[in-house]
Amino acid sequence: MSVRKAPGEGSVSRRNNGLWQASLQVGGIRRTVYGKTEREAKRKLTQLQKDLVRAGRLPDPGRRTVDDLLDAWLEAVKPSLKPRTVQDYKETLDRYIRPTLGKMKLAKLEPYHIQRLYSDLQKRGDRVVTLAHARLNQALRMGVMWNWLPYNPVDRVIKPTYKPERKDVWTAEELATFLRGTQEDSFQPLWITLLGTGCRLGEALALKWTDVDLTSGSLRIRRSLQYVSGKWVETLPKTKAGERTIGLPQEVVDALKRQKFQQYQWRLKAGEVWSDNGLVFTTRSGGPLHRFNVEHTLKARCRDLSIPELTPHGLRHLSASLLLNKGLPLTDVSARLGHAHTGITASVYAHALKRDDPVAVEVLNAVLNLN
Repeated sequence: MSVRKAPGEGSVSRRNNGLWQASLQVGGIRRTVYGKTEREAKRKLTQLQKDLVRAGRLPDPGRRTVDDLLDAWLEAVKPSLKPRTVQDYKETLDRYIRPTLGKMKLAKLEPYHIQRLYSDLQKRGDRVVTLAHARLNQALRMGVMWNWLPYNPVDRVIKPTYKPERKDVWTAEELATFLRGTQEDSFQPLWITLLGTGCRLGEALALKWTDVDLTSGSLRIRRSLQYVSGKWVETLPKTKAGERTIGLPQEVVDALKRQKFQQYQWRLKAGEVWSDNGLVFTTRSGGPLHRFNVEHTLKARCRDLSIPELTPHGLRHLSASLLLNKGLPLTDVSARLGHAHTGITASVYAHALKRDDPVAVEVLNAVLNLN
């Protein structure tokens, strides 16, 4: 005679194929888990019972796969992210997570599946596995919130660690070599602006002449410009600190004046082809500059001059490092960079001292002036 189980009590039995299964049914929802041994099946049953006590109901993954969860999570967070960030997240999911875990049913996803994924990705470098971990963890946490999962399996794996290498910046001699060697380059006003303001490349590419006051020697960061999925996208700063006014060293003021003059020459030559969009840094026909072209040209000029290659972000890093090395306090450098709080600056840069933006302008004047 069979014995009726009380709701939430569950049952454990052995299948014909030798596996053990544990089942629990509450409120019309039945969950079945499997184990290679009776002990493993009972352990999973105990976890189901704990989930029932915690949530008051059984998690219901249904027939959803990891791909289904990743799609739903990305759709949920998309409104709060910049278009470029959404694209970066999607690339991480598509390249590193979906090929291995995407088709797996959520009900069958175990910590060891994720651990094995991390081990495989580790061969591609610490940065790759750290990115995959961050995105997968966020998606699975949302799966728990939606009651698609009983727990987050990422919590039960050995988490990858990543410590970014601190990249060297140019010496004073290398900086002088770069400034002298690029005096005739059409991109030099942009590079000088990045060095003299510490702004991000996307912020510089979005600058309009209405944001620049050459008389007072300042510019205002209001937006960022990025090329995403075949179209130009303007985005606002993520935080209030990102929208800021930056004082300009005289070298930057002079560079912007040169940019205005060369842009005027380009406009005359382009004629009706000129795109009048008010941007400070443009192509020779007035269109927005592509990040790739700026980065490629900068690295090529570094190779030509036999100095270490820097990216546009490296120029931002160099700007901040110069100020800190010259004694400007962390709070003021953080404000120029547009960081939400000094903790972000402190995590990237190691030093700090002195005060106020006019001092920053004087420091950068001294550093950038070759005379």
